[in-house]
Amino acid sequence: MASDIQSPDKRSTSSHSEQLYARARRVLPGGNSRDTIFYSPHPLYADFGQGCRVTDVDGVERIDFVNNYSSLIHGHGNPGIDIAVRRQFDRVAAVGMPTEQEILLAELLCERIPSVERIRFTNSGTEAIMMALRAARYFTGRGTIAKVEGAYHGSYLPLETASGPQRGEAGRSPENIVLISYNDVEGARRILEANADALACVLIDPLMSRLAYTPASVEFMEMLRETTRRIGALLVFDEIYSFRVAPGGVQQKRGVTPDLTTLGKIIGGSFPIGAVGGRAEIMTVFDPSKGGDRLPHGGTYNANPISMAAGYAGMLQMTDDAYAHLDQLGDQARMGLQEILQEADADAQVIGEGSLLAIAPTRKPISSWRDFAACEARSVSIAAFHRYMLDNGILMATHGTFVLSTPMSANEIDALLETARKGVRLL
Repeated sequence: MASDIQSPDKRSTSSHSEQLYARARRVLPGGNSRDTIFYSPHPLYADFGQGCRVTDVDGVERIDFVNNYSSLIHGHGNPGIDIAVRRQFDRVAAVGMPTEQEILLAELLCERIPSVERIRFTNSGTEAIMMALRAARYFTGRGTIAKVEGAYHGSYLPLETASGPQRGEAGRSPENIVLISYNDVEGARRILEANADALACVLIDPLMSRLAYTPASVEFMEMLRETTRRIGALLVFDEIYSFRVAPGGVQQKRGVTPDLTTLGKIIGGSFPIGAVGGRAEIMTVFDPSKGGDRLPHGGTYNANPISMAAGYAGMLQMTDDAYAHLDQLGDQARMGLQEILQEADADAQVIGEGSLLAIAPTRKPISSWRDFAACEARSVSIAAFHRYMLDNGILMATHGTFVLSTPMSANEIDALLETARKGVRLL
């Protein structure tokens, strides 16, 4: 039970982390290379991780509910991945030649995702998105991309400048981007049809990470599929986060098939990776054996042997039982947290699916980015809750999200709920 969990004996403003942060500020802007892991007064610095726990440089152990923003589906130090990586490193870690490891991981992913007939690897999810959009533009001969207002798809500049409502109203955005509202079936259809002749693709995160993992409705997804097919545009699913909810991702669970899919995070076995895959005729735009007019795609570390070996070892462990285990833990966590919020009469709710969940700082229904942005003033309460959880043995993301891993059990969820029950007053 929760009593099995070691409680920290120090506050989160631990001295060694403070010292490291002071050093970091002298050589890194803001002492940081990654905005998502910064928080005030300074982030905690990690020393060691094993299973579902991570220990900071002051020796304080916490249960890891961040899991490197979903990439650590098997937690820290997974034995199968460890063996595969060490074996591959002893053979070749990086080389200007292809390896069988690339084929093994590609075969596994193509088998699990019916819409992915061919796949190509990148170094990150951002790169996968970039190549998917380039492929869509190249294949269709059109230049305009439609995306959901507020959706995050990595740090590709044209998409980032169109990720918030302050950048334009639905239907308008710079860089040949048009915006549609999440789950607005008729409104989105009108915008897509108005841009039909110029539209290369529609890009959607079907379990929107910037909307507390709010699922896209089946009606919305089916409308996107029907409309893109009718106007000759491609449908692209960003499953970099959502692929962990089922062997074939959200597209398998909803029964809606995209033309292209981007992947990342869990497919790398905790190492850097990204991928774009889809229909063979579209993916042919990358084929260097064809010669002539095609879309070039290089990268020093594309399909690097370490990521390929780690990814294959990790994905082999994602069995039906593993997905069922994560779903059970996710249901336990969501139901427990929602009950705690209701008992405390907190102005918040729990959203998510499978092993992804989040506390959204409002009781009101959330269907679009603007619904969520309207709660921005309450981000202070989420920050206070985050600080309390850190100080009491729970590592969670600053924006209120929780990501589960296979080493977790009901004990870890009990510990999360016990701590949240004491900290809910801050919400």
